[in-house]
Amino acid sequence: MDAVTVEVVAPHVALVTIRRRDARNSVNGAVAAGLDRAVKAIEADPDLWTAILTGEGGVAFCAGADLKEVSAGRMQDLYTSDGQFAGFVKHPRSKIWIAAVEGFALAGGFELALACDMIVASDTSVFSLPEVTRGLIAAAGGVYRLPRAMPRAQAFELIATGGRIPAARAAELGFVNKVTVAGEAVAEAIAFAELINQNAPIAVRESLGIARQAYDMSDDALFALSLEAQDRVMMTEDFAEGPRAFVEKRAPQWTGR
Repeated sequence: MDAVTVEVVAPHVALVTIRRRDARNSVNGAVAAGLDRAVKAIEADPDLWTAILTGEGGVAFCAGADLKEVSAGRMQDLYTSDGQFAGFVKHPRSKIWIAAVEGFALAGGFELALACDMIVASDTSVFSLPEVTRGLIAAAGGVYRLPRAMPRAQAFELIATGGRIPAARAAELGFVNKVTVAGEAVAEAIAFAELINQNAPIAVRESLGIARQAYDMSDDALFALSLEAQDRVMMTEDFAEGPRAFVEKRAPQWTGR
């Protein structure tokens, strides 16, 4: 079986699954290459509006880098030119990604989840960036994405101690959107994706494209980006469909065009 699979699980929704259950879904070269291909395929498909990333087995979403690969001198295989670590954390993405976390999301696995736009986690899930306990840093985005996703002091504590945080506490602190019972993270993520997909996909995509840059740019620059995005949205078929559906008192029929 491929290390990463992609399947359409609902209208406009793709499920991307890391399939290395026996290795706690850790990242090796096959996973990095598979995720890189998955992102590119989803970006290229106009009929896919949202994607869900998960790991098989229910024990671990992803345990980070496969240390057997690292110790064998194959560290470079865990990176791709477009996506960097796991072929994913730096990949240019316009579609909406939801992490569906069951079990452990450790080190690079936690960084994969943080690289998504939203996180759904089961109540047995645990998150950690333990790199400092091994003399490393969470260099695949963890050390800067975590402070953006939760209160500064608590993020600093997790980074500096390498401690673990359960899903319920993660939701209280704001970096997990929804908590569900064990085994239901993917189903809840699909329902979440379908809720998002009730809205005009290009408008959602353009809106989150700006929101992702909110910590990196000035208000003036973000305002200019917003006006540019609005101009692009106004050129779409869906821009006309929304008001028309409102006047006709019916649900809009979005096309993504």
